[in-house]
Amino acid sequence: MAIPDNIHFRPAVKADIPALCSLLEQLFTLEADFQPDAEKQARALARLISHSEAGASPGCLVWLALDGQEVVGMCTVQVYISTAEGGDVGLVEDVIVSADYRQHGIGREMLRGLENWARQQGLSRLQLLADKHNQRALAFYQRTGWCHTQLICQRKTISV
Repeated sequence: MAIPDNIHFRPAVKADIPALCSLLEQLFTLEADFQPDAEKQARALARLISHSEAGASPGCLVWLALDGQEVVGMCTVQVYISTAEGGDVGLVEDVIVSADYRQHGIGREMLRGLENWARQQGLSRLQLLADKHNQRALAFYQRTGWCHTQLICQRKTISV
């Protein structure tokens, strides 16, 4: 599937945050464990983008798909240290393509961009979490080379 000629990719900048919050609102309506909260999402995106622009370690990337100047897709990756791998690995989050732009290879190409970045960073593994009821997303990840593991995600909320 060929990506439309007008679609291009780049890292996010702070001016993109309002558009990214809109995409996250779409994503969080698909995921049972999360609720859209533009203020929280904007705060986190600002931190991710600042770390990315500063080349902070551990690294992170907010990768965008654009149609001209319009942000139509995003995904993020954050680096952490894995004792199992003996080094750096990446956690992919927030993979979303705007509904009108799905089924055109944009998500696949965004993930390819993250994989290229991960190689440049020397990461040995990428992993992600997906809502177990989002069959379209799960099928997409399988088609793009991701596989299930024997791990089950557990979470505990900490009051601050």
